Amino acid sequence: MIAVFGVASAQNSIYDIKAVNADGQTVSLSQYRGKVLLIVNTATECGFTPQYSELEALYEGLGGMGLEILDFPCNQFGGQAPGTIDEIRNFCTRYHVSFPQFDKVDVNGANAHPLFTFLKKKQGFKGFDAENPVSKQMEQMVAKLHPDYRKTSDIKWNFTKFLVDQNGKVVARFEPTAEIDKIAMEIEKLLKK
Repeated sequence: MIAVFGVASAQNSIYDIKAVNADGQTVSLSQYRGKVLLIVNTATECGFTPQYSELEALYEGLGGMGLEILDFPCNQFGGQAPGTIDEIRNFCTRYHVSFPQFDKVDVNGANAHPLFTFLKKKQGFKGFDAENPVSKQMEQMVAKLHPDYRKTSDIKWNFTKFLVDQNGKVVARFEPTAEIDKIAMEIEKLLKK
């Protein structure tokens, strides 16, 4: 089930947005006020799925300092997040995921969750990480699916990450090809403020 709350254009702050967590409870993102957030659209059958381990290590290292990682499974990219949220959570036990997980959502299109509409509006697509050798393959694959992909703010694939500061400002977007060390450095800068 995909739950959508509110009208995307009416969202003035990330803290105005609500989402359904993996336990089926509606939660307001205002509960994360004052925290640094890394919001990720994930998939269990993607080539980037091992990033769950990197994200968990990041959470274990920085969670106590004020980082929250919010996991939103999405089945829009190659059908790589099949199954129910319970099946996805069970799968994630192999990566020892302890950060908050939410129900499956759409991140693009008419049924996109207002959270991702908000995030894309604040941080558009700027390209894949040029230093990662996988980026060229990603560009070729995405270009076949969407030739004008560079012109839209749409999320291009699984494991796109948005960084939100303690005041709710969306400060960065990381494509799935971004190295976790680079992301960690940006998070640490925010946590020191």
